Amino acid sequence: MIQAILFKSKEYVSYRFRAKGIHKLHSPFVFEFASKVLADTTDYPEYKQLSKIRKRTFSNRNVIETVDFGSNSGNKDFSTYRIRVKTLTKRRSHSFKLQKLLFRISRYVQPDILLEMGTSTGLSTASLALGSPEARFLTMEGCASVAQIAQSNMDAIGQQNVELVIGNFNQTLMGALEQLAQLDLVFFDGNHRKKPTLDYFDQCVLKATENSVFIIDDIYWSKEMKEAWSEIKTHSKVGLTIDVFQFGIVFFKTDIEKQHFVLRKH
Repeated sequence: MIQAILFKSKEYVSYRFRAKGIHKLHSPFVFEFASKVLADTTDYPEYKQLSKIRKRTFSNRNVIETVDFGSNSGNKDFSTYRIRVKTLTKRRSHSFKLQKLLFRISRYVQPDILLEMGTSTGLSTASLALGSPEARFLTMEGCASVAQIAQSNMDAIGQQNVELVIGNFNQTLMGALEQLAQLDLVFFDGNHRKKPTLDYFDQCVLKATENSVFIIDDIYWSKEMKEAWSEIKTHSKVGLTIDVFQFGIVFFKTDIEKQHFVLRKH
């Protein structure tokens, strides 16, 4: 744990040194994205709904048994343990600032079809769903008891466009993708290891269009995730990427020069 914290801290120092501000951008496309998404300080009414379920979940003292198929399972295929909902949420959820960023990305992209890998208790799910309330939205969660918490959060804000897919991604992703004609927006937040991240990315790329946007969470979680991000940037279908430290944002546009930007998220 200490080693992971030190790694991420070191990478953050490097990121701060490399990150550019909005006024140093020469790409019109990236400048527009940074202006309308990263630097947008509008107090959207949807933020009140995000705050509502955030407080609701952080105060939930119920104990559930959860299954973890991701990096926290160590060398095993999965691990199980009992934990309070509030504790699980604090461990797995993003800051409110990052939740609002996910909302703005979703609002900007306006996807017809949205996929999230890693529902957890549904805070990021709500952010993406509120940004694109008309989208068809599949969100995937490995653990049924955690998915129940996410569903209750969707019900609390009246969000009805979210369909939960429950089970190990290795068994459920292919079936989920078969239901979808294309992928307009994808949030990868389910397995913080190199090989699964790259495997899931490669499967989803087959459904990407020129206007698709993929968001990779925790690109500096570990050396493995940093390596995965480096490989994703060089993928033949990737047109442009933006690194805001917590997220790596991938665009597939073919009408612009392949470039990689490190930007402040404001």
